Amino acid sequence: MLIKERLLIPGPSQVPPQVNSAMGRPIMGHRSGDFAKFHEQLAQKLKKIFQTENEVVILTGSGTAAMEASVGSVVNPNDPVLCIVTGKFGERFVELARTFKAEVTVLEYEWGSSYDLAEVKRVMAEKQFKLVCATHNETSTGVANNIAFLGKLCKEKGALLLVDAVSSMGGMDIKTDAWNVDLMVTGSQKAFMLPPGLGLVAVSPKALEIINGNDSTNYYLSLKKAKKAQAKWSTPYTPNVSLFYALDEACNMILNEGLETVFSRHQLLARACREAVRALGLTLLAKDEDASYTVTAFCGDVDTEAVRSLMKKKYGFAVAGGQDRLKGKIIRIGHMGYMDIADLLGAITALELALKEVNYPVKLGTGVGAAMEVIYQGGEQK
Repeated sequence: MLIKERLLIPGPSQVPPQVNSAMGRPIMGHRSGDFAKFHEQLAQKLKKIFQTENEVVILTGSGTAAMEASVGSVVNPNDPVLCIVTGKFGERFVELARTFKAEVTVLEYEWGSSYDLAEVKRVMAEKQFKLVCATHNETSTGVANNIAFLGKLCKEKGALLLVDAVSSMGGMDIKTDAWNVDLMVTGSQKAFMLPPGLGLVAVSPKALEIINGNDSTNYYLSLKKAKKAQAKWSTPYTPNVSLFYALDEACNMILNEGLETVFSRHQLLARACREAVRALGLTLLAKDEDASYTVTAFCGDVDTEAVRSLMKKKYGFAVAGGQDRLKGKIIRIGHMGYMDIADLLGAITALELALKEVNYPVKLGTGVGAAMEVIYQGGEQK
């Protein structure tokens, strides 16, 4: 039987044909005037998607490379850093801050929950931090954190705010400037619809001032060098020119669809997915008020790995399992980037069939019907 492969993990996500085609363009010299002009035009498109007036630096490397560049460019040994952890990628900030020998304070919360606003406020009232690190969209749990609150608090306390938006930028409404984010980080392979390989960082003037005066030890992943080169619309080292082409095409797709339309589409797919999971009697990891629009995580009285295996091998839908302490306990469906209603309904169909095959009590069509009802209603909040 013919089985088409569909990638619905929380990244890498599906890559549109136009983006794949863009990578086949002839390579231009990355030190040429043509590249400088192209780079400048691309940067202006990124500013619109980031909703910022700050420059967006493009790094050849993954989202983690952008995270490391940000931490390493502002942190000196013994600098006080606050890391807010609500999942696996919040832990990555802790590891990075400790790698650069910061004095790290960790506020960790149950995986599947957002952070406690009151506790963060209390801790920041007791101690002055140079840098606060937080994850906007925690891919490991499907939780979206309140960054606007953090930004306001960091501004009041004089701390830099570094945010991981790797799995949400381009799919959720992220107001970099309005939320007072000094270093907004994302990667290419999620809602931006590219293969892995580019990291992006929006850098505020406040962050740049600290970066320029900092005794950072990072070499390749240096925001100081990247910003200096970008002043001439160049890069400090050889960039992945083909991925720059792909990023340009992806930005065109996002901006042509319209940011509000893109955000609404992601929200609709997220709500449809969540209602389908509920209808099947499975348990959502994140509360509605904390839910991501790009990934849905859930569990139930079922062998999640057997379900995932059937979904992929028999029906062609690759979805993700849990990470770290949630390994083998949850299923995560990514609905970001190049994703439409048919993709989601197909994934829910495959989920139902797989559940049926592992003897989970399901009436076929229950989850799909719930998702279709949300879609039919246009995603209006109940």
